[in-house]
Amino acid sequence: MALIALLSTSALANDMRLNLTKGVSDISAQVYDLHMTIFIICVVIGVVVFGAMFYSMVMHRKSRGVKPANFHESTKVEIVWTIIPFIILIGIAIPAAKTLVAMEDPSDPDVTVLITGSQWKWHYKYMDSDVEYYSVLATQQDQIHNKLEKGDNYLLEVDRPLVVPTNKKVRFLITSDDVIHAWWMPAFAIKKDANPGFINEAWTRVNEPGIYRGQCAELCGKDHGFMPIVVIAKEPAEYQAWIDEQAAIQRKAKEEEQKLLAMNMEMDELMTLGEKVYLSTCAACHQGNGEGLPGIFPALKGSPIATGNMSKHIETVVNGVSGTAMQAFGKQLSLKELAAVITFERNAWGNSTGDTVQAKDVNAVIKGQ
Repeated sequence: MALIALLSTSALANDMRLNLTKGVSDISAQVYDLHMTIFIICVVIGVVVFGAMFYSMVMHRKSRGVKPANFHESTKVEIVWTIIPFIILIGIAIPAAKTLVAMEDPSDPDVTVLITGSQWKWHYKYMDSDVEYYSVLATQQDQIHNKLEKGDNYLLEVDRPLVVPTNKKVRFLITSDDVIHAWWMPAFAIKKDANPGFINEAWTRVNEPGIYRGQCAELCGKDHGFMPIVVIAKEPAEYQAWIDEQAAIQRKAKEEEQKLLAMNMEMDELMTLGEKVYLSTCAACHQGNGEGLPGIFPALKGSPIATGNMSKHIETVVNGVSGTAMQAFGKQLSLKELAAVITFERNAWGNSTGDTVQAKDVNAVIKGQ
């Protein structure tokens, strides 16, 4: 009966939304089982200790005429209450140590992904192929500002999720290029800090295809809450087809980008694309009206950067500004997107410089570094 009750309690705990999730990997299952084992041990200890305390309070109270015992140290009692906790701790430590050793063993992976956090997005690079990209929040701003009804995956949806194969060992190399972030995926039992200048390792072997969601779990700035993680697990054959497709798309994009160096885009085309890029990547700091946040993020409207020397403006957007929140967008945006957004910044909000920045101008600055 005790075993049935224990199993029932464990099954019920697994269904409770406030309990630790069991996850979809062997490690997450081990972590869950360890969590439930220690929880049950703590419950049993609590019942025994508080039961003894309340029993003593009720059965040995003064109103019943019970006389208090008059004794001091007992060597036997001291030995008992030292040995019993020691045995309990050893019983907990053995499975805990096995789980921790397994969690920290990323050796012999089938796939390796470099994960880089930045304010406020994730960059994924597959070390075994030529595929890399940024993953950015996809929730609409109108939902965030309560102008539209919030969707089921509000603040937990991205434009480009990380894709991994099922039943393969996937190693994650986790770092950051600005402040401390944390890559947290509850379904995989992974929560690793992304520290600038350091690489932390984690791994998973996902057993079930599906979509899994997490978040940055380290306070990393004003948009910390807008830095979700989405992972799609695919069957190995489907995953390989996706990798091959993405590699071909990125190769073609690079070829097309090189063709742009011999072309000039019209002002209207640059402004239309530039506004789209600005609103998705720059407006969070500099605001949609270009006026920034006084004392925090500088305005672009009428600023010496956006109205001054064009090469300096390009260099600032491409390389960022060290020691500030201004990121380097040289690797985040294509040459076309960089040219468009810089053109937009130089001609929006009354800046009206009349400058059209072309892909070849941006490339010249990058090559000249």
